[in-house]
Amino acid sequence: MPSLPPPPGVLTAFGVPDAPSVPLAGGQGTSWRAGDTVFKPADQSVPELQWLADVYSAVRPEGVRIARQRRSVTGAVCVGGWSATDYVTGLHVSGRWSETIAVSERFHAAMASLTRPAFLDTRDNRWTTADRVAWGEIPADRFGQVPHLPQLAAAIRPVRAHSQLIHGDLGGNVLFDEPRPPALIDFSPYWRPTAYACAIVVADALVWEGADAGILMAVSHIDDFGQFLLRALIFRTVTDWLGGQTDGASGPSQDDPYAPAVNIACQLATDTIS
Repeated sequence: MPSLPPPPGVLTAFGVPDAPSVPLAGGQGTSWRAGDTVFKPADQSVPELQWLADVYSAVRPEGVRIARQRRSVTGAVCVGGWSATDYVTGLHVSGRWSETIAVSERFHAAMASLTRPAFLDTRDNRWTTADRVAWGEIPADRFGQVPHLPQLAAAIRPVRAHSQLIHGDLGGNVLFDEPRPPALIDFSPYWRPTAYACAIVVADALVWEGADAGILMAVSHIDDFGQFLLRALIFRTVTDWLGGQTDGASGPSQDDPYAPAVNIACQLATDTIS
């Protein structure tokens, strides 16, 4: 069942008072389209939404459409608990992983000069907790009951890589609508190496979309990719565990959807993958 639509006052505030609201599939099931605008209950702080609006008004990634954060007619980024972005056409297409990696690299090139926003230090949810575990900022042994985490954590080694703003959830948020360029939605900002963003795409493809080790060809140009893939899988396993999704019921038809990906990552990290 979709959530309730944005109330008329919210639509008016964002300049689409007469447009009917239509529920959109995907995500958390709480997004609605009205005219050329997508609404969803604000799940980010006002400072983060303000930052997104400012950044997206200036960033122009080559060959990538982006769903820019909208402001209301009075300049607000949140009205009645709702935020808004541009509506962009397209669909997520499973299997287009090489193209998604290319979108990641073009988008992150456009973001490379931006400074680290202060709100990243105060975010506190299961995704940010899992990300901090992945990067050793929270000890992994606090989550020893998470499936596969001890094995993944044991294979972690330091990496030398520059951190910058990245989109930490690209997998289902790159949309295709030829002949238009790919579109990027639902920016999830983190301050990490760009290879980590690509590794999360690969991890999601291995766990949920039926990819096999052949997907590694799409990231063969990334140095020490196994270490980033280990961290991506820690991020996903801890996030799922914190959300109570430990049984893999929504993944491929196998008892443990993470097991093949964990095996690939650990082999790759120790340079033994065939």
